[in-house]
Amino acid sequence: MALSTFGAIMGFAAEMVNQTKVTYKALAEKAKDPELRDALGQLAAEEGKDHALMERARREHVTEMILEPITGLYKKDYAVDLKRLEQTDDADLLKIALMIQAQEKRFFDDASAKVPLPEVARIFRKISKKKEENLGRLQGLRAGQK
Repeated sequence: MALSTFGAIMGFAAEMVNQTKVTYKALAEKAKDPELRDALGQLAAEEGKDHALMERARREHVTEMILEPITGLYKKDYAVDLKRLEQTDDADLLKIALMIQAQEKRFFDDASAKVPLPEVARIFRKISKKKEENLGRLQGLRAGQK
């Protein structure tokens, strides 16, 4: 499905980070390594903050929504099918977290270039930067597992 309006992009962004929060909480409960469990818990909390930020931005900019269509963003391009992924050990959980962060970073990078409101584009770039930092942190955990 195309994300062809500002409202659709904001709705998808809010839905995506909320679902990621739920996923990270579930992964944290499965993690055996305390460092991984802590990292996943922190990521879940961060996703909760991002969800609140998306909802607030959507509410604040609803009157400024530009009806000009947006092209080039599709939900399917940012989906991670968790049902098909193994979740048996910490390495699997870490791999899932890395995939999710990478997909979300890509979404916020792509969306920041497409949204017509500079304030929202700035918020998306800021979130993307956090995702990049989180990827580095998670990759550090991966290196520690080897």
